[in-house]
Amino acid sequence: MNKQPVKDFNINENTNVKELLRQMSVSGGFSSKKVADALQIWKEMQKSDLRIISFPSCIISTGTRGVIKEIAKRKIANCFITTCGMLDHDIARTFSDYYHGSFSENDAALRKKHINREGNVLAPDKSYWKVEEIMAKILQECYKEKKEWAPYELVWKVGQYIEKNAKNKEESLCYWLYKNNIPCFIPGPLDGAFGYQIWLFWQDGHKDFNLSVLQDDQKLSEIIYDGKKAGALILGGGISKHHNIWWNQFRHGLDYAIQITTAVEYDGSLSGARLREAVSWGKIKPNAKHITIEGDVTVLLPLMFAGLISE
Repeated sequence: MNKQPVKDFNINENTNVKELLRQMSVSGGFSSKKVADALQIWKEMQKSDLRIISFPSCIISTGTRGVIKEIAKRKIANCFITTCGMLDHDIARTFSDYYHGSFSENDAALRKKHINREGNVLAPDKSYWKVEEIMAKILQECYKEKKEWAPYELVWKVGQYIEKNAKNKEESLCYWLYKNNIPCFIPGPLDGAFGYQIWLFWQDGHKDFNLSVLQDDQKLSEIIYDGKKAGALILGGGISKHHNIWWNQFRHGLDYAIQITTAVEYDGSLSGARLREAVSWGKIKPNAKHITIEGDVTVLLPLMFAGLISE
């Protein structure tokens, strides 16, 4: 039995985030203790030469985009894996606004007003019109340059466009991925407005234009095989999580892994699978430091990030 006693929280007006997280490591039970333990793993993970972050696009529709952006800006992660909607939300929010709503909105009424709801975030149709307009310009430029593009290259082209055309460019994730030459892989690049615009462009007289997902995998394989030690911060689940752990099995598994998820385990889904399950597949090493925290990324990631950079 662990002989470390449980301590009560001692919080007052002067308690800062760093101190709160320290207290969580000795005082909190249940999820708060997991958050403190995960932070220690994240700190140790920074010694790895390969530091991957994977996440679904919905996070970028929220203010947590600011944390993901800082992770790219500060090079806390040097490899990103996400879904197509990341580009939709990052472009849309760079050139227009999303708004606060509620989970109990009248969705039929919102449809009549041309407003889309993602949880309690409201995204007007006009935000997506901006995505269409900008993608049309970017694809025309790309087509003049060459006819075949990897998705990770197109992410950098978006960042390059934002650098030249957005006054608030430093708020954009794509800008920092481009600025810091960090590859961002999108295993499902057609599943969103960004991908739909590529299809429209291809259909509209550019049948020699090709989006090569195989080039993405080639680039990712080179990064994975070159990594001496690899750690992953896995936010949510789905295709972004699986692409992350799938490729790491070919280097005999991750050395460090943190997952934050709200999904349940009992239905056998990948999103709900705890990281210990990935050990059986060789995707995480048996002796790896890993932890799964049950909770909302928009609550836990900002807290952990504040603790990480407060050192």
